[in-house]
Amino acid sequence: MSYQTTFDDLFEAVTPAKQAELPLPKPVAATQKQIEYAKVLAEKTKSPLPADIMQDRTRLSKWIDAHKPAPSAFNDYPSSKQVGFAERIARLKHTQVPPECFRDRALMSRWIDHHKAR
Repeated sequence: MSYQTTFDDLFEAVTPAKQAELPLPKPVAATQKQIEYAKVLAEKTKSPLPADIMQDRTRLSKWIDAHKPAPSAFNDYPSSKQVGFAERIARLKHTQVPPECFRDRALMSRWIDHHKAR
């Protein structure tokens, strides 16, 4: 003899529970630094800065991302301080900095870390 549980209301349609509407969070005001940078970008790009955008940090951040200049191709090259430091190390060690290091910031940094005095 087996006992089988029955669920009489298993397939009855149930009305969904009414969910209370949650209030939307108030936007956080933009920081002074964001506002100043946005004004500088607006002047440089000659694009108008929407007046109501200062009250919403997220919207202002998206506007800044859309209007900021593209990164320069020279960002990958080593800085003049890196080059000077590497050349000073090379003179002290009586060696040369490999030419490929002058075209890649990360490679120059690794060369310096490997050859500097410990």
